[in-house]
Amino acid sequence: MSVDALSDVLRAVRLEGAVFYDVRARAPWVAGAPPAAEVAPHVLPGAEYVIEYHLLAVGTCWANVDGETPVLIAEGDVVAFPQGDAHVLASEPTRSAQSAQVNRLRRPLGGQLPLQIVDGGSGEAAHLVCAFVGCDSRPFNPLLATLPRMIHMRSAGGFLEQLMRAAVDESTERRSGGETVLARLSELLFVEIVRRYIATLPPEQTGWLAGLRDDVVGRALALLHDRPAHDWSLDELASAVGLSRSALAERFMHFVGTPPIQYLARWRMQLAASLLAGGSASVAEAADATGYGSEAAFSRAFKKIVGMPPAAWRDARRQRGAKL
Repeated sequence: MSVDALSDVLRAVRLEGAVFYDVRARAPWVAGAPPAAEVAPHVLPGAEYVIEYHLLAVGTCWANVDGETPVLIAEGDVVAFPQGDAHVLASEPTRSAQSAQVNRLRRPLGGQLPLQIVDGGSGEAAHLVCAFVGCDSRPFNPLLATLPRMIHMRSAGGFLEQLMRAAVDESTERRSGGETVLARLSELLFVEIVRRYIATLPPEQTGWLAGLRDDVVGRALALLHDRPAHDWSLDELASAVGLSRSALAERFMHFVGTPPIQYLARWRMQLAASLLAGGSASVAEAADATGYGSEAAFSRAFKKIVGMPPAAWRDARRQRGAKL
């Protein structure tokens, strides 16, 4: 067994990155970002869900989400907004954006990413690089449900700092192929943010990410992800991780929030949806890959969880992509 469940999920939800802004500002300044649902068509057309995060290369600023206390972001820090909230970055904690201009997100014809924005007055300088990652949120993305509204990662050296430095350099130099390099860096940065976030979780934390860290639940998740088409029973899974049936069910439910076999059913639908969205798999092939003995049984299970038959879902995704 060698499956990395986090990587497995990131592949299945079709993670896609982009770096869109290079912001140079002087205090006083304020930048408001609309909800991610409004941003998505402009920065990552075709992505079902978009997460925005910001790298602060120079200076300090304040990050704020409605209902939360403003957080001071220092040079070298990263701040991410996984739940897609509208948010504000500003030189002062009391400043707010009256209305975020979505039209500022539109890419000029012929313009190379990242878009460069200069704003503010004549005070302290700040330099931000704004990045995005897109992914599927449906039918099942266990990662999204377990992330908070805002993640603030302080500068701590290591791989994250190296990635940040590379992204800042690439966004500044604007070399040939830079958009592709920045897109891949955006994905790597997001994954590293998630990995660091897992490391900061307190022992009492629950959720899918905390479950990955738990020895027993982590092994159970790895088994389900390693052999999703296998006809798992709770007894067999419990035996494989060395717990009783009832102890595994209780522990898995405590961390993940669903019973193991129900989790498997939802995960199979995400795998099937990913295959169908890719356009290369038929409904029958998706059924076989996810352990269903017949196309009819698979179609019933897919409709129960997703809300529509797999063929209709695939056609709807294709039509949506054709309009973008």
